[in-house]
Amino acid sequence: MAGNARETLLARVTEIAHRAAEREGLEVWDVELSGSGQNRVLRIFIDKPEGVTHTECELISVSMGALLDAEDVVPGGEYQLEVSSPGIERKLIRPEHFTRFAGQKARIALREPVDNQRRWEGTLAGVMEDVVTLEAEPGKTIRIRMDQIEKANLKFEW
Repeated sequence: MAGNARETLLARVTEIAHRAAEREGLEVWDVELSGSGQNRVLRIFIDKPEGVTHTECELISVSMGALLDAEDVVPGGEYQLEVSSPGIERKLIRPEHFTRFAGQKARIALREPVDNQRRWEGTLAGVMEDVVTLEAEPGKTIRIRMDQIEKANLKFEW
């Protein structure tokens, strides 16, 4: 699937997922599409502040499957739908994700190095005007523009 068609498909699925999730008091954390042809996997990650249950994942899965099929959203109709929680080491994608988890530990990989380093770990201190602040070590604070972030995840301390 060409890049533009894939983006259009993801935007449409995301819009439908938001409708389905909001009816149940849930939020859509992320939507991913991987694979191609018969091996396509459409993943929808849902969340709420107290976490989601298996029952809620199943409810959204059934609802989304019916909506996607009824509206013939996925070309060719062959895909596997997975609905789950984003997990305890969830990806952080949008500014509101970083804001929600201020005070939590995170790992951030950058597109370009800051202070000769592309990978950082520390405590999220917040976001202002699309700039994430990370307390990397005692006394070391870095500020990273959202567009510099290649990948970011919460870091769960076992």
